[in-house]
Amino acid sequence: MNFGDVLTIVLPLLIPVGLLWALTAAFKPRDTGVSDAERYQRELAARSAAHQAAQAQAALALRARIEASTKPSQNAASHNGQAQQRAPIQAQTGPSQPAGRPNQQPAVLPNGELNPQLAFELQNLVRSGKKIEAIKVLRQATHSDLLTAKNYVDRL
Repeated sequence: MNFGDVLTIVLPLLIPVGLLWALTAAFKPRDTGVSDAERYQRELAARSAAHQAAQAQAALALRARIEASTKPSQNAASHNGQAQQRAPIQAQTGPSQPAGRPNQQPAVLPNGELNPQLAFELQNLVRSGKKIEAIKVLRQATHSDLLTAKNYVDRL
């Protein structure tokens, strides 16, 4: 057997083997892993969405607290029961006035906005460098928590 005979036998076998290898390499699934940059962007987007949802939930909770403090109770029986409990106390002590604010409008108006006189007073306190006193006045007038009052005064 000479070299030409070997080629005539081996060459037809090598071509189908090479063709099969090329087809398996072509249809082999690629690495579908996510790059570090893409993973970071996805995590960042998820954290941003979670933060935005938390901010929206906090704003809704604040609005609910303000509405609850400014609107009368929707349950008439509960409201009447509270009024009956307060009536004997008010008869003994007289009608209650907010401390330090006799004959003035409520601190939070029915539409949820802050009383303009109170807002002006808070602005004056902040401009004169009395932020802590402004926070105290706002908390006493609106019965809000410390963080809410501080954030409001910081935005003035």
